[in-house]
Amino acid sequence: MNNARMWLVVHPTIGIPLFLGAVAVGSFSVHVAVLTNTGWVGDFLQGKELGSTAALKQSDGTATVVFKDQDKAATGLAREATVTMPDGRTGTAYFEPKVTKEALLATTTVADAGLKK
Repeated sequence: MNNARMWLVVHPTIGIPLFLGAVAVGSFSVHVAVLTNTGWVGDFLQGKELGSTAALKQSDGTATVVFKDQDKAATGLAREATVTMPDGRTGTAYFEPKVTKEALLATTTVADAGLKK
């Protein structure tokens, strides 16, 4: 038996039930987490057809984007938007304007022009 000396420290009457109890608690907690965080497992166990749960939302698969500051579009600054995904999750997106060579040359100062020699 590999690691046979372990039983000199922990008696088998304590170690084996403790080990099996830990496995049982871990397995039970995983099963509870799966049942509470998914909708299809409960439907499957009750014999319902998959996809029949009310938690599944039918959508056209498009996200909604709402910009916070409409006046920044004309100034060329970065814009912040709230994105709502079809499943209801939300996030924040930052859109930066496209920088062109002409825009960079137009914003150069006299000090910058002296460095381009």
